[in-house]
Amino acid sequence: MTLGCKVNQYESKAVSEIFTDRGYEYIDHESEDADIYVINTCTVTNISDRKSRQTIRRVKKNNPDAIVAVMGCYSQISPEDVSKIEGVDIILGTTERNKIVDLCEEFEREKKQINIVRSLKGDHCFQQISAKNAEGKTRAYMKVQDGCNRFCSYCIIPYARGSIRSRDMDDAIKEARELAAAGYKEIILTGIHVGSYGYDLGDIRLIDLIEKIAEIEGIDRIRLSSVEQSIISEDFMKRAIKTNKLCDHFHLSLQSGCDKTLKAMNRKYTTDEFYEKTQLIRKYMPNAGITTDVIVGFPGETDEDFKESCDFIEKVGFSRIHIFKYSIREGTVAAKMPDQVDGNIKIQRSDALFEINEKLMEKFAKNNLGLKKSLLIEEEIEPGRFLGYTTNYIRCSVNSQENIHNQVVEVNLLETRGETLAAKIL
Repeated sequence: MTLGCKVNQYESKAVSEIFTDRGYEYIDHESEDADIYVINTCTVTNISDRKSRQTIRRVKKNNPDAIVAVMGCYSQISPEDVSKIEGVDIILGTTERNKIVDLCEEFEREKKQINIVRSLKGDHCFQQISAKNAEGKTRAYMKVQDGCNRFCSYCIIPYARGSIRSRDMDDAIKEARELAAAGYKEIILTGIHVGSYGYDLGDIRLIDLIEKIAEIEGIDRIRLSSVEQSIISEDFMKRAIKTNKLCDHFHLSLQSGCDKTLKAMNRKYTTDEFYEKTQLIRKYMPNAGITTDVIVGFPGETDEDFKESCDFIEKVGFSRIHIFKYSIREGTVAAKMPDQVDGNIKIQRSDALFEINEKLMEKFAKNNLGLKKSLLIEEEIEPGRFLGYTTNYIRCSVNSQENIHNQVVEVNLLETRGETLAAKIL
């Protein structure tokens, strides 16, 4: 059972493969017949902690005889709290998940709670677990980085994940080749702070890894998960274009379009710097999809600050916005800040930003009508009708009498149908 981000989802899949490789059978997470439950927790907010605890208790209530192993960010930050939850048998943090089967078998023998959570201070080793088997999938996530050194004032993750650690490039390329051999057409590079890839390896950067993966036959597209604007440069974009495989879709995490709020968040850029990077992307990739995250109701955010943020968001012209209402996370600087924003105001600001998001999404879709794009077909949604995503992350449907699942086809974007564009295969 997985709570939280894409990295957690990747790691849960990797853990399930460790079990199946050892002869265990994976069953649906809602089943009450499991012998072992592994719960991958999240700790981004206090609410995330509560959901993690609720999930643990529900599992044990449904199946009192099962072994319950808890891993992830919440157990890393609060291992003692997790150990006190009735029915928890094994506590791991965000490391050493490759030992999960051995720990479960040890508990089965000894019947004593096991807690191996340790401090991440001084940990500079990327601990590799891989998720290669995703039946029916066309895109594969590949984790290449862990940890974060940013310490944004609202975020607990640097404490849960430790400092930045990058995967050995040769090891990453090896897995990319295996994914290509398994039939995957697209690889999504993921991590906690992907843009920092290579900084701990010496003279290596993310673009170097992208170029190496682009050389692998069978991989048609490379996509990045959330990255910081700081990685965007003339050199990065020029080299990215030359690969002919990096998707023209960038998820640049903004969080606020107000410089005062950005400073309070300890985000290390200004809106002018952020805007400059979006323009640089569009210089080399004119039709790029640029998506983002925005937090509303951060402590001290006034109506004027929020309006400034909205104006900037419209100026950038994002293709989609992921909107989050600020939620206190104990242990962070922001949790102790004065002028916490009322919950009703957060809701109002969130609703206002949702309206802006709808307009921006519609505008981006219309701007792509008539364009020729490549489409990776992911599923057949009804007989003769298929669904996929363009390189700039527009969801499209196409008609085909042939089974084109997991094929990259050239299409013309014809018309909008809600959040899906109708396209025609060329």
